[in-house]
Amino acid sequence: MTPGHLPSSERPLRPEQNAASALAGGACPAAAQHVVILGAGPSGVGAAYQLVKKGLASVTVLEQRDGVGGNAGSFELDGVYCDFGSHRLHPVVPPEIMQDLRQLLGKDLLYQTRHGRIRLQGRWIHFPLQPMDLFFRLPKTFALRILADTVRKAVRRAPSGPETFATVLERGLGQTICREFYFPYARKLWGVDPEELAPTAAQRRVSGSSIGKILRKVAKQIPGLKPPGAGRFYYPRRGYGQISQCLYEAARAAGADFKFGARFTAIERDGSGVRAVRYQLGGQEFEVPTRTVWSTIPIDLLVQGMRPEAPQDVLEAASSISFRGMILIYLVLGQDQFSAYDAYYFPEMSIPISRLSEPKNFSASFEPRGRTVLCAELPSDPGRPEWEMSDEELGHRLCDWLGRAGLPAPAPVSRVVTRRLRHAYPVYRRGYEECFSRLDRWLREIDGVLTFGRQGLFAHDNTHHTLAMAYAAAGCLSPEGKFDHARWAECRKEFETHVVED
Repeated sequence: MTPGHLPSSERPLRPEQNAASALAGGACPAAAQHVVILGAGPSGVGAAYQLVKKGLASVTVLEQRDGVGGNAGSFELDGVYCDFGSHRLHPVVPPEIMQDLRQLLGKDLLYQTRHGRIRLQGRWIHFPLQPMDLFFRLPKTFALRILADTVRKAVRRAPSGPETFATVLERGLGQTICREFYFPYARKLWGVDPEELAPTAAQRRVSGSSIGKILRKVAKQIPGLKPPGAGRFYYPRRGYGQISQCLYEAARAAGADFKFGARFTAIERDGSGVRAVRYQLGGQEFEVPTRTVWSTIPIDLLVQGMRPEAPQDVLEAASSISFRGMILIYLVLGQDQFSAYDAYYFPEMSIPISRLSEPKNFSASFEPRGRTVLCAELPSDPGRPEWEMSDEELGHRLCDWLGRAGLPAPAPVSRVVTRRLRHAYPVYRRGYEECFSRLDRWLREIDGVLTFGRQGLFAHDNTHHTLAMAYAAAGCLSPEGKFDHARWAECRKEFETHVVED
């Protein structure tokens, strides 16, 4: 079955019809139930793969885009495999998942050394931070102020008032690192002041949240002291999206049905449970009867798509949940390589982009000759002036920003391409927990609905985290079709301990 193809048993909805199709797909005919999965990012394809591989359910996956991977996907641009931003698979991948990826990707799963840089007070230092940087690369006044912060920390009294992203990091790192690096970077990434962010943003998004943790990270870069995997990452030969692609191909081969270009419109309920899922494809609306929906789409969109509608207080909570958008600007350059670095980080506000990556360097590829691509990440939101700019205008802006940062492109730019992501990062504003909990509690009362993944749980998580969620969800479903909610509750507690690997 080709992506987006409709089985002959599934027909468009007509006004006089209550249901338009029989069971979509035809996978796993002996399975106890049919699961409709919303979204084909890593968590969606990972769950589909596990369900059909173990014969637990027949599966239909609905994906609005024309391919898998979501924000962790890839596409080819003038012969170069490009990602939606900078992505790495960290060596802390759970063993069961790592075994599957090794088997599915084979020799295409590369093991690479990180080689990035951060711009700090006009200087470039290595990322991850190297021991020699502490002595020779950090600006002297900056290093002395960090030392003074460390001394003051021993006698500083805990601040009064509510905890925030700002108070958590200042207590652990001191004012210098926070105000020169983390705070401007936070304003850039999330579009709000650090004082407006919940402490969870620091606890789950910043792994080096104290001087001690940073020093331990630096020590791991010393030869002889390096633990396995320090400074290394996994990366597929044909772009990061190959992770989702290989899971998709395996799931499809095992019988999962994927529909691309399918925009979710509603979940129909009867009583306390799910009756069907509606989606639009090719200008027509379709309905898939099912009692089980696993959602990896943004949790606010899921709630807003419920029919009958959610209670007013739940809808208000959904409208209070916000995500930060991102514009990805790709420059195609007429040269073999822009630099030896895989990524550059820009914490200062004077350079609007947050990160610049060179996709060819992630896979150590030499092909195609005479061409490379740069990918710049510009945090933004719909309605902002830059969101409406043309590709050419954004390309000119990016070249100007890079020139100001001392990174002018030595070769002419032959092409500019952009991609716009509306849900790049969850924004943990103060008080968001109450809104999220209200949505989460209400959804858990609906029989047959499960939400997980980065977007579904409003989480700052890496790919290995979202795949762990997918595998855990499948592990809670018995061959008889019963879902172990107590076990899933324990899994959810584990998910809350996830901290982003940077």
